[in-house]
Amino acid sequence: MDAGIGLLAAAAAVRRLRSDADLVLSSDPDGMPWGPRTPEDITERALAVAEAAAAYRPDALIVACNTASVHALPALRARLEPELPVIGTVPAIKSAAAGGGPIAIWATPATTGSPYQRGLIREFATGVAVTEVPCPGLSDAVEYADEAAVSRAIAAAAERTPAGARAVVLGCTHYELVAERVRAALRRHGAPPLVLHGSAGAVAAQTLRRTGTGTAPEIPAERGTLTVLLSGRAAPLPAPALAYAEGRLL
Repeated sequence: MDAGIGLLAAAAAVRRLRSDADLVLSSDPDGMPWGPRTPEDITERALAVAEAAAAYRPDALIVACNTASVHALPALRARLEPELPVIGTVPAIKSAAAGGGPIAIWATPATTGSPYQRGLIREFATGVAVTEVPCPGLSDAVEYADEAAVSRAIAAAAERTPAGARAVVLGCTHYELVAERVRAALRRHGAPPLVLHGSAGAVAAQTLRRTGTGTAPEIPAERGTLTVLLSGRAAPLPAPALAYAEGRLL
């Protein structure tokens, strides 16, 4: 679940690990964007999106959204667990900091400088030089596959990224859909070879561990099904999703 198509990265990661997985993608185009909403409103929207997915009786629910994980994860777990395991998304600050600094964290303006993100930095990146880089407009541009707007937002964020950064944390699930464009923009701005840290792979692996389905079948099954829910309504995958490799994979 996510407000929009940021969930594609985690869904594609699950599909790569288990081609036979049946996936339900639940998002909230009617309520987008969630970022400017109050925490209470985000929680209400997230619960509605989650319950629409839960009606399909899945083995687990991935909260593939940093904003929802920050504000709604406790409420989602209280409502759905233990019957339905809920896996949140946390920016990969820990893995980025483990390689030493300096690191940069690209995130939405609302998340940049937030107590949540500062807490993760204190917990996992003590002693490492960290630069928080706000990326206004990038998630919206990715959501609508607005190529020109994506390029402008990435270029602006690359300019705010220190040239000596060794790693960049992609602190919004939407950003993982344009990871190679981020890498190319940083290279153009003189950055040395660096590592981009997203969350999708780790979240997918954790989901399969939690559900006990981490091993692919010895005999490949048929490809799993895909169900798309837009604010609770069954629908095709939104056209902008097909602009990304993850959407085409699904």
